[in-house]
Amino acid sequence: MICCRGKRPFSLDQKLENLDSYLPPGRTLCEIRLLSVDKKYRTGQVFQGLMALVWQHFVEKGYDMGVISGTTRQTKLYHHLGFIPFGPVVGTQDALYQPMYLSIESFEAGVREFLSKRGSKALHRQMVNFLPGPVAVSRQVRRAFEQIAESHRSDSFIEEFQTAKQLMRELTGVRNVELLLGSGSLANDAIAGQLSLLNEPGLIVSNGEFGERLIDHAERFGLKFDTLKHEWGKPFDYAAIEKKLRGKNAPGWLWCAHCETSTSHLNDLEKLKELCQARNVKLCLDCISSIGTVPVNLAGVYFASCASGKGLRSYPGLGLVLYNHDLKPASKRVPRYLDLELYSRNLGIAFTHSSNLVHALLAAIKKADWNARFNELTEVATWLRPKLREQGLNLVGADSDTTPAVYTLALPAEHNSTRVGNQLHEAGFLVSSNSEYLRRRNWIQVCLMGEFQQEKIVSLVNHLARICHRRAPSTNIAKDLGVKPPKVHGD
Repeated sequence: MICCRGKRPFSLDQKLENLDSYLPPGRTLCEIRLLSVDKKYRTGQVFQGLMALVWQHFVEKGYDMGVISGTTRQTKLYHHLGFIPFGPVVGTQDALYQPMYLSIESFEAGVREFLSKRGSKALHRQMVNFLPGPVAVSRQVRRAFEQIAESHRSDSFIEEFQTAKQLMRELTGVRNVELLLGSGSLANDAIAGQLSLLNEPGLIVSNGEFGERLIDHAERFGLKFDTLKHEWGKPFDYAAIEKKLRGKNAPGWLWCAHCETSTSHLNDLEKLKELCQARNVKLCLDCISSIGTVPVNLAGVYFASCASGKGLRSYPGLGLVLYNHDLKPASKRVPRYLDLELYSRNLGIAFTHSSNLVHALLAAIKKADWNARFNELTEVATWLRPKLREQGLNLVGADSDTTPAVYTLALPAEHNSTRVGNQLHEAGFLVSSNSEYLRRRNWIQVCLMGEFQQEKIVSLVNHLARICHRRAPSTNIAKDLGVKPPKVHGD
């Protein structure tokens, strides 16, 4: 057992008069007490686990210094862990104790090294997922995925498949949805295939990595199109888009990312719809990071792509194409696997499908209270973006134009993004830092697309603050916002 107490008075307050005079000023204290391990289990593994939990507790509660009454019989161990003795020995002759303190900096440097040298995996057992994908999923989704696989031709599978499609129609306001066995990139390839049938020039507008990838999709399909490129992290120039749409060689379609995940930027869907409708231009959207994280109304949109492993909070593996018109036969001009009309003609199940992935997706969207989900993300963003800036961390994009589910941080030159990502990983946090475009710009990303718990966000910000030598923020999101904490949807 071990006890960690943050409320004064500590037991040391009663043993040592004017305790704070011995300690570094400006610290948030807790007291660690009552460490005890049954003699037959003193092989190190139990102690390692206890230390790992104490470290995790430190970070989550915002403590940056711990004090102990260390038994004089274990002075060597405490010194090895980084504890610094202070004041006189207390207690009785039969039980002498040396007051000691341990800073979070020493804890992270010393204790983690101590544990890793002994092969402990305690620090890595419960990784907290802040990736853009794969995302953390709920227990219900895991259980649904783990069902015995069934035939994609069975009546029960077809029924669940159609239910999933119907729920996606209700969520986004579209007429039709196809579920393809693949990633969001496959969904974008399927859209490119459909655009190749139009024999019309197009326009691709980009302001980040995923807009650039749409250009690559179009080039690989040999589409005729113009581009309008903006600086990464900056909003679209809608006047420039309008000028392109009414120009001499006006496009018949426009393709862009709704949420530009690379920079957190959320492009103006209603403005894009307005511009395209006024010129009878077919609007196509990459909504892979927006559907499930913000309200998305796709009424009037020609095509949109989505994926199961992002904001819908399921496993990766299903690429979704959403559309509002009737499809025409492709006349074998589109590869068979990308032929959306072939899917439509076969109730969406043109080829072998994964019942496991469909069951998981259905479990994720069936249980969702989308209004509560969107409100929670907005509340967290109201707290989190200013708190990150308070630590001197540079957020890409303006608060008014960004998604509440993605936080792109441009690190100063003295902090390498890959190294920071690795440090966070060692502390139990998964953030996005390994993508080539992030490494090139020295960026990291914190994403709230999956299931999450608010106290883990606080813990992450505390770690970031320490890694970048900033002070730790408040530990209470709900208190800062002046609202009751929303339901925690994760487990």
